[in-house]
Amino acid sequence: MDRNEFEKIVEQSFERLPDVFKRAIENLGIVVEDYPEDAVILKMKIPSKYNLLGLYHGIPLTARGTWYGMTPVAPDKISLYQKNIESRCRSDKEIEQAIYEVLIHEIGHYFGMNDEEIRKAGY
Repeated sequence: MDRNEFEKIVEQSFERLPDVFKRAIENLGIVVEDYPEDAVILKMKIPSKYNLLGLYHGIPLTARGTWYGMTPVAPDKISLYQKNIESRCRSDKEIEQAIYEVLIHEIGHYFGMNDEEIRKAGY
């Protein structure tokens, strides 16, 4: 799948989110990359760059104190790793579903949820 088509599915996946979540998200960029950077893999102590499907970079909403936003703040970022997502799917339909699930998972981190809480919520 080419990058433009993948990014279009990412946009459509974001639009599928309930309005209450979309309205609560501020200053967040979503980017598509082929693979995570080596520095990310080292920092997270992941055995291979091929294992990570997505990553939230930023300060979760629940960790933001009253100081947050007092000075200019760079946007938080969600990275979706296209090649890793595609490698686990057998069809475009599976890719669409995987993108949605990874996006939801990473947005859960944006809202301050840990992996266990996200799994319990059904994602």
